[in-house]
Amino acid sequence: MCSLPRHAEGSFGPKSATLEWPILLGHPVLASWANTQRSRQALAANLAVQFRQKSGTMAVMRMRMIIGFIITCLPIALYAGEAPGGDQVYLDLEEFIESSFYTPDTPSYSSDTSERAIPQPATFWPKGEIRTQLKNILGHAPSLRFRYWGAHGKTVWVMDEIGKDRPITAGIVIDQGAIANIEVLVFRESRGWEIKHDFFTRQFDNLRLSKRHRLSASVDNIIGATHSVNAMTRMARAALLMHENTDQATSIVAAAR
Repeated sequence: MCSLPRHAEGSFGPKSATLEWPILLGHPVLASWANTQRSRQALAANLAVQFRQKSGTMAVMRMRMIIGFIITCLPIALYAGEAPGGDQVYLDLEEFIESSFYTPDTPSYSSDTSERAIPQPATFWPKGEIRTQLKNILGHAPSLRFRYWGAHGKTVWVMDEIGKDRPITAGIVIDQGAIANIEVLVFRESRGWEIKHDFFTRQFDNLRLSKRHRLSASVDNIIGATHSVNAMTRMARAALLMHENTDQATSIVAAAR
């Protein structure tokens, strides 16, 4: 607390005790003290305004960070929900086989599913030259046997092929030497699940196997799913090759003659 300075008698005169405060502020020392007080008050008020402004800016920045985090992470969470890395069953095996042989265009089609007779599964045993050709297509030794269903010149194959780390189960339908349909039945990888969509699988429609055991047309890759795309392509080529060596393929040739 600042007190009034004491001066020698006569500094204010005999009536100095009766001087009022506004008059005293005219004294140079008191005026300086008052100015200092006003400056401090103004500085405090200015700091308070700046603090409120900065607090508001920081709050806006925090809100923007939260919104950005949500926008960035929400799609990742949604995609992770598509393929969390476990076994994702996209299509039931029996449903796939039944739909491959019975459609509204099938002469023996019946809306009553109990009347539909699914062909009995058969086993294809790759041996000799065919086994060597399958090895060249798959890039590894093929299985000792493959299960398939066949009728009326059509075969349905269910195969497993490793994408990057884990096997992908696919169903391939071959009709008269061309791919009629291909579907991802079970997907187990953490990435590459985009191959299940129609925009990818319809590229295989009506493709055949060339003399060099290549597909008759190229299949576009999917960025981030290269291993899965390659696995599906290998299975499609293998199914076409095996179909050519089944009774269903030979029966069509015999009927054409």
